[in-house]
Amino acid sequence: MCSIIFLFELQRMKIEGDSSWIFGLFSFFTLLLLQPYYLLGQEEPSTEISFTWTADNGNGTFTNPLFYEEFSDPDMIRVGDDYYLTGTTMHTMPGLPILHSRDLVNWRLLGYAIERLNTGPEIRLEDGKEFYGQGIWAPCFRYHQGMYYIFTNVNRYGTLVFSSSQPEGPWKSQKMKVGLHDLSVLFDDDDKTYAVWGYDEIKITQLTNDLLDTLPGTTAIIVERGSGAGEGCHFYKVDGRYYITNTNYDPICYQVCLRADNPYGPYEVNVMSALENMGVGQRLRLWNTREGPPFAITRYPENYVGCIPMHQGGILQVQSGEWWGWSMLDYNSIGRVTALSPVTWQDGWPYFGLPGNLTRSPRTWIKPRTGFTSVPTSPFDRNDEFSGPQLKNAWQWNHLPDDDKWSLTESAGYLRLHALASPDFWHAKNTLTQRGIGPESHATTEMDFSHMIDGDVAGLALLNLPYAYIGVVKENGKLKLQFFNQQEGRLIDRDISDLDKIWFRAHCNFETDIGNFSFSYDGTKFQELGGDILMPYQLKTFQGVRYALFNFNRQQKQGGFVDFNWFKVLEPRNRGIMRSIPIGKAITLQSVADSTLLVNWRNFLRPVDSGSDFAKKEASSFMVLDRKEGRVALRSVATGGFVSVKGNAGLAEVRLEAEDQGEASTFQWIEMVNGDVMLLSLYNHRYMRVDPRARSLCSADARGAQPDHKGGACFIWQLSK
Repeated sequence: MCSIIFLFELQRMKIEGDSSWIFGLFSFFTLLLLQPYYLLGQEEPSTEISFTWTADNGNGTFTNPLFYEEFSDPDMIRVGDDYYLTGTTMHTMPGLPILHSRDLVNWRLLGYAIERLNTGPEIRLEDGKEFYGQGIWAPCFRYHQGMYYIFTNVNRYGTLVFSSSQPEGPWKSQKMKVGLHDLSVLFDDDDKTYAVWGYDEIKITQLTNDLLDTLPGTTAIIVERGSGAGEGCHFYKVDGRYYITNTNYDPICYQVCLRADNPYGPYEVNVMSALENMGVGQRLRLWNTREGPPFAITRYPENYVGCIPMHQGGILQVQSGEWWGWSMLDYNSIGRVTALSPVTWQDGWPYFGLPGNLTRSPRTWIKPRTGFTSVPTSPFDRNDEFSGPQLKNAWQWNHLPDDDKWSLTESAGYLRLHALASPDFWHAKNTLTQRGIGPESHATTEMDFSHMIDGDVAGLALLNLPYAYIGVVKENGKLKLQFFNQQEGRLIDRDISDLDKIWFRAHCNFETDIGNFSFSYDGTKFQELGGDILMPYQLKTFQGVRYALFNFNRQQKQGGFVDFNWFKVLEPRNRGIMRSIPIGKAITLQSVADSTLLVNWRNFLRPVDSGSDFAKKEASSFMVLDRKEGRVALRSVATGGFVSVKGNAGLAEVRLEAEDQGEASTFQWIEMVNGDVMLLSLYNHRYMRVDPRARSLCSADARGAQPDHKGGACFIWQLSK
């Protein structure tokens, strides 16, 4: 059904003259080739066409991450029925996005708090200097007495306070007289304003009424070094108590909470989120960014979690009384993503996670009960025909642009980039970027290069360290198609002197951290060039891989110009539930860990080899019953019994009961990014599990997924034959 709807939508777009129907068709066939089981014989959870990642599953649930792209150091506030979110933008312009939501899942970009930041030659890429991985970071978002505030650090410049009477702006910025690393601000109910900051050793101070300085004699250390505190503070007062959430990252990332009855302490420290990796492990990492290329890229073991687990986030309460938390995960080459977690209070402490499984967070769960239902949406417009008066809101410039050297009006319907002097792509001015979007995406553009002059290099890049690009170079009056991989120092040139137009495509698989480029002479047939590109996460840009349009002149002079006709991003897997839950159908469940099948064995759930007699009979078949909001019950086709969890949910405590046991027979269906599923029991909020290769009985005591999905809690489902 979904495929039919998709094709009708493409036909409508074609008739109406929307050129993106071509790319929709490409996306459709990519889905058929790469993810056949996502479409064939299945219904989508929603008939609404979505070309980009949407966390809202359309069935009352959401799937993390909220945005499958970089959104680091998030901070969030609630003002009445409205929620606002911002995050780190480093050296990219514009900065400090302001997002709005009514349900915490679907967000809309209102604008940016700062359009341009000009602090010196390094932010302008002048004199061989650059500002990668610096700039605006770790913002603190607050609301007080009708005013919105964002406190943030700017490297080599200081700490800024942005203020506005309305979240969409305009925003006024002022420089504080002090610099406070990773600060968080609390407007207390006694009219005092506090700021906390630091790493390991946490300090507190009271701010002046104008918020630009500290009051003399109010600064103190509230957590001594070695006490278990981290950085990235978020400061709250709840029911008369003071809470500070922050993060440790050594030896792995985890989040703690500090608690005291007085803002100056003494504070207790408690772990509130740990090891939640959403089934993703740390893969490629570049630590030493100064020696290379080639750079020493570290490849981690398959189940190493490192900096992946949820960390550096905060908490808030919604209208229904529920508490929710948010934090980020270092999601490898895509960058740091933002995730949402239910919060459980126990013994006066907030924990990420659900009762029975504290400090772990589900990838898919029921949406927050805010009293509002929003249409599934994404905050960023990635596709751009360059026909409007402004760039689409997903675009950011790499460093401060020269606004006199790019245009949307010099040639109507095109983005024109004039070439400015630069020795290489890394230092090129006016490079226009978008965050990479996962878990997989294709970015395609059409470029007219008929006005290039000698020394010009223009095209499509993967902005990272190491970087890579595919483009056109003009040298000695001749035009060449060129691929360059910085890590390998490898150039590939092809003569294209008889052309003036070309199409480029970049493909990024953010599950494997591998990218590649292709090109086309006619916009239809694409040829790959250059092979696989390694995409490590690194702390030089402090960002994930970005798609980038560029034009520079490496003869150190002002060059010609190129015109980009459009830019399109396609995402073959753009939903948290790509393969619809098989409600009303009989399925089999096979362990990812050891390929065993689950069967009803004497009213126990047991894994057996696929060649077992049990596997060949109805004992391996389970009917999926709808329990609403993405929840299911599993009923044995052989006996009619309900898969149910009992006792401590350990060995032999997953049984087939004759009667439906309510929550004990109900599971949250959670689809992993590669299509396998986890079954979260509502009985204890832990996952169904089989002990790999032990051939024992099933339990429901797994706390989460291993990065390789082979811990026994992940299953491949198929329709029963």
